[in-house]
This record gives sequence, structure tokens and C-alpha cells, in this order.
Amino acid sequence: MTIQTIIGIDVAKDELVSYRQDTDTEEGLKNRQANITRWLRRLPAHCAIAIEATGTYHRLLIELAYRNEHVVYVIDGYQLKHYRQGIGGRAKTDSSDARLLARYLSREQTALRSWTPPPPAYRALQTLLRRRATLVRARVAIQQSCAELPELQAPLKRLVAQLTRIDQVIQARLRVIVREAGLSQHVARCQAMEGVGPLTATALVMAFLRGDFRHSDAFVAFLGLDVRVRDSGTQRGRRKLTKQGDPEVRRLLYNAAMAASRQPAWQATYQGYLARGLKKTQALVIIARKLARIAFALMKHEVEYRPPTAVAA
Repeated sequence: MTIQTIIGIDVAKDELVSYRQDTDTEEGLKNRQANITRWLRRLPAHCAIAIEATGTYHRLLIELAYRNEHVVYVIDGYQLKHYRQGIGGRAKTDSSDARLLARYLSREQTALRSWTPPPPAYRALQTLLRRRATLVRARVAIQQSCAELPELQAPLKRLVAQLTRIDQVIQARLRVIVREAGLSQHVARCQAMEGVGPLTATALVMAFLRGDFRHSDAFVAFLGLDVRVRDSGTQRGRRKLTKQGDPEVRRLLYNAAMAASRQPAWQATYQGYLARGLKKTQALVIIARKLARIAFALMKHEVEYRPPTAVAA
């Protein structure tokens, strides 16, 4: 029998700090491909490596480690923070984080899912959708900031036009990626739903590509639209969304729910939630979650969308 080597790695932009549990040793190295490759070759085969998600700085490491046949676990920073608090950890340094990651993996490995590389289309679509979200936020902020300055209206109009053209280029590129990846039918199925436009349909297809979801609950949880429950005894805590997934997908789904609530197929459902005493935001979130479940079923079973009125008939 062999014992799997467990390693925790704290990732920064320029440097990595690793902790190897079996030898109780730490090591620092540059976050560069050549340095990482040499370090990985010195490790035992099939190590279990825990890495905290850091946006983009950890991508090179996890891809190289997976390529060298190590088992990689990407740990959510929110979960790691509360795990540190739960065990009474007081310090937060690169060294302590690497040790904490190794400890977390050694105790929770059976409940974790190892990382696998996403399809190329997933990463390309995700990158463009996030860049577009940044562009839209900047455009809205500039327009609102300069709206009351008459002397800036002419140059502002030209700037907004340029940003709009960039937005159009991004959307055109999204359509090309969808077509080249053979995802046009999935996008068309999702876009057939009320309130769902091409961008929301593309975002739903992108999320569907990331994993083999067993049921719609897993898909909803991946999007961060599942509810966090906090009850104790007779006390009923406030329900909140976990918001663990991609925020841009949730934003697009919420906008789609707003549009769907004005359509005849969903208007009665929306008004029914309001009549039960729910707030508008709560009702729209529920509709967004329903749209996500329907989209999952359409893509999972490769069927065409039927409006709620047609289903009832």
C-alpha cells in the first residue's frame, strides 16, 4: 500500500509557497512555467494538491499539475476562510495558508471533487462574457457620471459609440465561438425561452459545459442560485443566495427573469408570487432559477422548448 502525498500551495502573482505534509517541509518558488515544471518533476507520482482559487494566478499551476498526472483540488477561498476560523486559526500568512490547505485536503478529500480542465469553448466564452460585463459597467458609470455636464455631451457621445462598437465586436466573437464549437443548437433551445436573449443563452450554455451535472439542483448550485438555509430550533433564519457561481451568469439570468415576468407565459406566475407576499426581487430570483432549470433540461435531453401555456394545454 502507498500513502498519497498531500501538498498545499498558496498562490500569489509572482510566488508560490508549498507545504508537503508527509515531510513537514515548506518551499517557495516563482510562479513561472519553468520553475513550476522543475518542481513538479521532483514530486512523487499522483500527489494530491490543494490550491486556493485566486482568479487567474493559479491557472498555470493547476494545468501543469494536472498534465503531470497529479490530483488537483481547487479550494474556494470563502470556505477556507471559515475553515480557518473553525479550527481557531489566528494567523494568515502564505506559509500558514499552505499548511491550512494541506490540512483541509487531508481531512475533507473524500467529500471534494478533483479539478478537471474545462473545454476550450468554456474558457473562451467565460473570458469574453466577463470582459463584456466590465465594459458595460464602465459605459454605464461614465454615462451617469457625465450626464449633468453639457460641455461633455459631444465627446461623451463619441466615447459611448466606441464602447458600443467594442461590445458589438465581443458579441460577434461569441457567436463565432458558439458556431465553431457546435453549440448553436443549445443556444437556440435556450433562446426560445421567454426573456432569454442571445447573451443569456450563451452564458447558460457556457455553464452547462463545465461539468456533467447529474440533475438540475446541481446546475442551479453551480450558478450560485441555490439558497443558504440557517435554522436553529424554532428560529428560522433569513434565506440568502449562496452566490458561489459566476456573477455575470446570475446577472444575465436576473435580467432575463425581468423580461419574462412581462410576458404572458410568466406574468401570472410572477403576480402569484407577489400575491403571496414575496418582494419583487425574490419573485424574480425564483423565475430566474426556473429558467435555469428549464435550460438545463433542454440541453441535457436535447429537446425543444415548449412555453408554459402549451404545456398546460
